[in-house]
Amino acid sequence: MRRLTSQRHASVLLVLLVFGCPLAHAREWKPLADDGFHDPANPSLELLQEPAEALGLLPPDTAGNQVNWVQALEGGYLDPRSNLYPGTDVEVLDLDIVMRRTGSANYVTFPHRPHTEWLDCSNCHDKIFLPKAGATPISMLEILSGEYCGRCHGAVAFPLTECNRCHNVSTSGPEALQE
Repeated sequence: MRRLTSQRHASVLLVLLVFGCPLAHAREWKPLADDGFHDPANPSLELLQEPAEALGLLPPDTAGNQVNWVQALEGGYLDPRSNLYPGTDVEVLDLDIVMRRTGSANYVTFPHRPHTEWLDCSNCHDKIFLPKAGATPISMLEILSGEYCGRCHGAVAFPLTECNRCHNVSTSGPEALQE
């Protein structure tokens, strides 16, 4: 993650204050010594960056780890490595897929763009998803069990409790009729 300049830091704070973004939300991370995961007696703990320091200047969100990662990427706060192998040609794909096998829930929009800005297509295709719309039989039970979308969402991306972020297409509106 790139460090923010003091000018950018001031701009971020100004935007947060002017637009009323919940600054307090972005400050609710527990110190590592109190998070129940790290050993507070470990002398190496002081070498690690505290979550509030690492994440506090990133665009806030109201869920998960309190960071809007898509806005952080679009705003130039991050410069992620999109593949593990040097020389891999990375294609950013600006294509939304509407998934209609959602039972009684709203249809799901899968936006390729923010996903392919983070990862090369080969991270998911053909290992997790078949590269043809509708070819992979996905269920919420499997997602909640850490499969398919659940490999990242609920772990490093926004949590699965934010249903309307994916289930955002009405099953009866005009967009539902488009193929």
